[in-house]
Amino acid sequence: MPSLGNRENEWLTHWDVLSVAGDSSSIAREGFASVSSYLEEDGIWCQPVAGGVGADLRGLRPALFLDRDGVIVEDVGYLHRPGDVRLVPGAAEVIAAANRLGVPVITVTNQSGIGRGLYGWAEFAETEARITADLAARGAHLDMVVACPFHADGAPPYRHPAHPCRKPQPGMILRAGARLGLDLARSWIVGDRAADLAAGRAAGLAGGLHVLTGHGQADRQEAQSMAAERFQVRLADSIVSAMDIIPQLESPV
Repeated sequence: MPSLGNRENEWLTHWDVLSVAGDSSSIAREGFASVSSYLEEDGIWCQPVAGGVGADLRGLRPALFLDRDGVIVEDVGYLHRPGDVRLVPGAAEVIAAANRLGVPVITVTNQSGIGRGLYGWAEFAETEARITADLAARGAHLDMVVACPFHADGAPPYRHPAHPCRKPQPGMILRAGARLGLDLARSWIVGDRAADLAAGRAAGLAGGLHVLTGHGQADRQEAQSMAAERFQVRLADSIVSAMDIIPQLESPV
């Protein structure tokens, strides 16, 4: 993984520093340590989750990509407090089913709240730790978390008109694909935003499942328009319907 080197302080927000300086708890210290561990030189968070899969020497594998807010957890608006984490019903069961078949599960999440200065990476790390714990309690785990803080209305250094990693751009998916050795052409994405499916289509995925949880109601029509000759679009109420996709993602032994 690339080292941040001299650019580390550029990506650490003032909020990050204040959060850890004002809280001497082990959670805060570990969250801050995670920032330096997983923030890459270009400011993108890329976290291989402990216990997750690595690159498979047997060949490329398809994966299940998931948006976070509105798909895995309830969308409360700029989620950054662990106490606000609520798993969407059925999300852990879907992820656990993929885990049992050896299907990599990757979160790809836009985090403009960081770019806008509403919270920092330390809060993001603590929130991810809670999601990881809640999933583990239900026998499920993610394999990688990728997050992009850039936004057209972001504060420097996170201001960017159309960052290649911010969905609907495919950068986060492509990065995970390269790191984990994934067969993107056989992989799927689940999202509540049309931008989630647009990112999947741009990355060359097989298809996208659009759900009505989160912002799904408002984005349903646009999400349907993402369908193309080489990109299937399926419609569902929630992530539970991804159970029908997972068997397609199992790699032959």
